[in-house]
Amino acid sequence: MTGRWAPSPTGEFHLGNLRTALLAWLFARSASTELVWRFEDLDGAVRNDFYDLQLRDFRRIGLTWDGQVFRQSERLNLYREAIEDLKRQGLTYRCWCTRREIREATVAPHSHLPEGAYPGICRRLTAKEISENERSGRNPALRLMSEGQLIQIEDHQLGDFEGAVDDFVLCRGDLTPSYNLAAVIDDHDMGITQVVRGDDLLPSTPRQVHLFNLFGTQPPRYAHVPLVLSESGNRLAKRDGAVTIDDRVALGESELDILNHLLSSLGLPKVGSFDELNRVAHDFQPSALPTSPWVFDL
Repeated sequence: MTGRWAPSPTGEFHLGNLRTALLAWLFARSASTELVWRFEDLDGAVRNDFYDLQLRDFRRIGLTWDGQVFRQSERLNLYREAIEDLKRQGLTYRCWCTRREIREATVAPHSHLPEGAYPGICRRLTAKEISENERSGRNPALRLMSEGQLIQIEDHQLGDFEGAVDDFVLCRGDLTPSYNLAAVIDDHDMGITQVVRGDDLLPSTPRQVHLFNLFGTQPPRYAHVPLVLSESGNRLAKRDGAVTIDDRVALGESELDILNHLLSSLGLPKVGSFDELNRVAHDFQPSALPTSPWVFDL
């Protein structure tokens, strides 16, 4: 098995990011497998200094990865080849819809697609409508043509999950490959067999499994883990206060203290040194992990 940690370099890690990173590391090391680091840096909010900051923060709490560090921005040809493959299969169509148009459109009441799913507006365009959109000068996105397939997933932490696949975006109008497509291509190319990530990404998993099926490849085993929440009950964010390593160090905590906060939140024993993390990984039992979010008390 091979695990992966795939952050977006759009800011310093906060404690929620670090807790999920720790879990990805524990899952991999407890199974004596490698952990691949991949930057998912196709987002426009990426900043160059955050690459090194995130690598530094990972190491500051005693974690390590294996092999080279990958960047999606350096792998665009792979994604474009995959898109061309789907085009040749007749599984794509262009979409000129704006976000507002999609928000205002509704999915049929009897549909099993989730709220917010794309209702297939541009899939039903006439030749005249396509021609008018082409003349508009607006660059279309490219969507996958699905049939609303119901995808079954057996999640390592959450059990059985079923979700429907809508006509999701493969490539934006600016030619940037979508998160779902790039993640699938990378996971296959890098031999990823285990994905540990926040449970906020569970709804996107049926789309990714569907792509794996279309490409004739085996999806990884998924483990979606609870997020960290602020005292207000919202997902933890840097605006909530002292939530980064530097913030906590400025308050007098050591990097080892921060690691032990994270371990305690997972019901795991504290360590006296970073070297003792290997013992924690050896004894790690995913089935004993908390199933509810950790509310961080600042």
